[in-house]
Amino acid sequence: MDIIQGIIIGIVQGLTEFLPVSSSAHLVFAHRLLGVESSIAFDVFLHLGTLIAVMWFFRYDIYKMLVSWFSSIQDILHGRFKEGFYEDPYKRLAWYVILATIPVGIVGVLFEDSVDALFSGALYVPAFFLFVTGTILYLSQRMSNGEINYNTITKKEALFMGLGQACAILPGLSRSGTTIAAGLTIGLNKEFAAKFSFILSIPAIFGAFVIQLKDIGSAMDANFLPVFLGFIASIVAGYIAIKWMLDLIQNKSLDIFAYYCWLMGLIVFMGSIAHIF
Repeated sequence: MDIIQGIIIGIVQGLTEFLPVSSSAHLVFAHRLLGVESSIAFDVFLHLGTLIAVMWFFRYDIYKMLVSWFSSIQDILHGRFKEGFYEDPYKRLAWYVILATIPVGIVGVLFEDSVDALFSGALYVPAFFLFVTGTILYLSQRMSNGEINYNTITKKEALFMGLGQACAILPGLSRSGTTIAAGLTIGLNKEFAAKFSFILSIPAIFGAFVIQLKDIGSAMDANFLPVFLGFIASIVAGYIAIKWMLDLIQNKSLDIFAYYCWLMGLIVFMGSIAHIF
């Protein structure tokens, strides 16, 4: 892998991690098109890059959630957890992020080998799930008229979005697209659905980073520069993607991403059949 390839893959990771178009599918496509073998070391740095991007973007929310969560632990010790939980929306949000992360943790542990087999298989698998991503994005917007936000979200909505994130472990099924669509379907307002989706990505991305980290020592690329520049590119692209997505979901339709997923799925599916990719 050379420097240009590293930067391109970093940009692809950063953009598609937070845009509802499936980072897993696009990374598979990018590696095939560029003729680059997937590297565990590079994957670790890419996940770290997107983790830094989302944590920096939502640093104030994360700070408030952490402070409120530790305060909530103190509430438990003083026997006033329930009162504090309903008084402080950031206490609820912190606990709901933990609750919503449980499904993806369970699915990741139980089905890791099966999912890895799908990633290493034919490209028509992620192509099919890109069709699915486009469809749920298109339909969810037409079912959305909710006003649920920080103050009114309940464990039911949080868990439903967590289940959507767990489904997105499949290649081609967008994590952000699935969770945002799940939120819109059950009544979250658009801005909060996107914010909760992005904040919910933090433990999931961190988990993937930790799992891969154990293998980095034996898999580190001899040429570090492409990896490092790809890492920087993933941070910058990820930050831009989050900002663009939040602006877009408030002011415009997400149909453009649905159309894109359908078109990309069709191109890759036909290319897979024709053995172009």
